[in-house]
Amino acid sequence: MAEEAQKKRKRKRRKKHYLLRLIAIIAAGVGLYCLLSSSIFDVQGITVESNSYYTKEQIISKADAKAGDNIFGVKTKKIKEALLKDPYIKNARVKRTLPGTVVIIVEERSESAAVPFAGAFIILDGDGLVLRKTDVEPKLPLITGMVIKTMDEGKPIETEETGALTGSLKIVGAMEETGVYFKRIDISTVAVKAYIYDQLICQGTPENILKSMENGNLETFVYHLYTKGTERGIINVGSGNEFPFSPWVE
Repeated sequence: MAEEAQKKRKRKRRKKHYLLRLIAIIAAGVGLYCLLSSSIFDVQGITVESNSYYTKEQIISKADAKAGDNIFGVKTKKIKEALLKDPYIKNARVKRTLPGTVVIIVEERSESAAVPFAGAFIILDGDGLVLRKTDVEPKLPLITGMVIKTMDEGKPIETEETGALTGSLKIVGAMEETGVYFKRIDISTVAVKAYIYDQLICQGTPENILKSMENGNLETFVYHLYTKGTERGIINVGSGNEFPFSPWVE
């Protein structure tokens, strides 16, 4: 009998111990919840990094991020998805910095060239993605002479001259590094025409023009013409290092 009573007391103590542990866990959970949901963890500030095209305020507005919300309730994935709807935002990262700061880091696409179309201009990035359409002529190299199939914002422009367009965008992308600048590239023919001035033109395939830019030979020849005051003529760019020059422009 004594042994049985002792076992019952042990079971009672064990149940009481489990109950106390359960109460302690619940209390700790409630305390933690109260702490995390307190105003200490309200969003006090939103910072934006790596932006250049859009202002901080524009990024925050596009992200629909708000101060005052609890930082643990901020849906970082939703903010990122909202930002990626904009063609200028190539990628975005959103992170929380305790106790109350949301950090938005964006990677923006850059305007590379413009395509005139029906009295307006289609702005492209270096990969041919349509960033926007505008009625105001931008200060960008123009690419002309193409037949456009589709030109939806946020999607690559589709043309019948896909290869020539891709090559021309590579030429535009190499201008800053190589020191050879074109105001317009006409891709209506196999041998594209890249205009340095209105009457000074480089003529050749996009591949040959790009190669001559990258090896420095075209820059040297253009500088030679500049020192002579030549602003009119056609520079024929082939696969070699020579540039047959014609002073006549039709």
